[in-house]
Amino acid sequence: MTACAIEPSADPGNSGAPRAGCSITAAGAYAARLARSGQDGDSWYPERWTLDGPEPYAVPLPGNQPEEAGTEVQPMGDGRVLVHRVAAGRHVFALLYPTGPGTGELPLGAVECPADTTGPRLLPPAPGGERAYALAAGPRSTVLWEVAGGAFGPERVAEIPGRCSGGVWLDRTGRMLAVDQETGGRTKAVVVDLERGGEVSPLLQIAADSDDRLLLADPDSGLVLIGSDAPSPGRQRLGWGVLGSTLPVRFPECLRMPDCVVTPFAIQPGQVLTPERCAVALRVDGAFGSWVGVWRPADRRVRHLPAPEGWLTGAGLWTPDGELRLPCSTPQSPCGVARLAAPDAGGGRTAGANDAGDEGDPGGPGGPGDAADTADTADTAPDGSGDPAATAPSTRASAPGRPCPVPLQQAPLARLVTK
Repeated sequence: MTACAIEPSADPGNSGAPRAGCSITAAGAYAARLARSGQDGDSWYPERWTLDGPEPYAVPLPGNQPEEAGTEVQPMGDGRVLVHRVAAGRHVFALLYPTGPGTGELPLGAVECPADTTGPRLLPPAPGGERAYALAAGPRSTVLWEVAGGAFGPERVAEIPGRCSGGVWLDRTGRMLAVDQETGGRTKAVVVDLERGGEVSPLLQIAADSDDRLLLADPDSGLVLIGSDAPSPGRQRLGWGVLGSTLPVRFPECLRMPDCVVTPFAIQPGQVLTPERCAVALRVDGAFGSWVGVWRPADRRVRHLPAPEGWLTGAGLWTPDGELRLPCSTPQSPCGVARLAAPDAGGGRTAGANDAGDEGDPGGPGGPGDAADTADTADTAPDGSGDPAATAPSTRASAPGRPCPVPLQQAPLARLVTK
């Protein structure tokens, strides 16, 4: 078998965000992807990567027949791989595992969805790695399914009003899940409490008439990355805030990249008391390809780095000490990890290196270099008035006449994060 990276496409279950080339467990020990095989690369099979050993290695898990290109795969915490197939209108789930020279398969059951439902799509790997969840969005409500880890196969966990997409875990126990809920023509992030029967509560509302999505969260620091059109009606902007804080959401000017799609995909963990110093990895898609951006809330610029050769685009993880690890696959090295060092919090340059020790170029392929990085600026309040009563207090001094940034609504899980 010869493996190659999947060309990512837009993920309709995640608000159109580009799909990552592989899925990585919350603990970072395993990854899984759908790889190509055959002389012409026209068939597919699941592949598991082990990332927590001295060297990464891959284990192919081909079944009795090739997989469809749209099959979803997800690594579990014990090294098995969850596979989601569609057959005769039924959504079938199974766990794959290596058995000597072959592949073992444990059927989990199937989910049947009404014709007006989009069908379940896997959520990001849950903390702990023992369970897996999927969202099935209908015209008026969305069903949250536990598709792996239950005693009796797929089980309905909750039915959430509206059409829901996205999916971000907010704690280390797998209890609090944030989803983007579309009701009345507007999208707002809400929290689903899995230990209270799927109880739903508001999480994010910047303005009544804005679309506010939660893109990424770090349970250690409470840092969240947000997509909202509140500061620029009709146009999504990337912002950041802190769960449980009364400080406002900020929309840094340096995260505005015309003609590019910017998708945050990893936050540096372990920075419990200093969310503004967490390094954030960004996938930047432009007319000339994809590259990597590295940014901290405390900085006023994005460092742009060329994507390593064979990067499984959009996939990666940070170590607590600030090393970004990006899974890569090339004909010469089918299973590899490129390593990039985070920039210094004080604004030092990012040292980029792959496994061979090559230094990174600060300019992405066809993307902006450091010269294009701009300062962090605050934005107007949702009503455009700049009225302090419409915003949360900020600890930063504002220049005379500078409008105030928009606030992050108080999160219902403040007890779980650092204020």
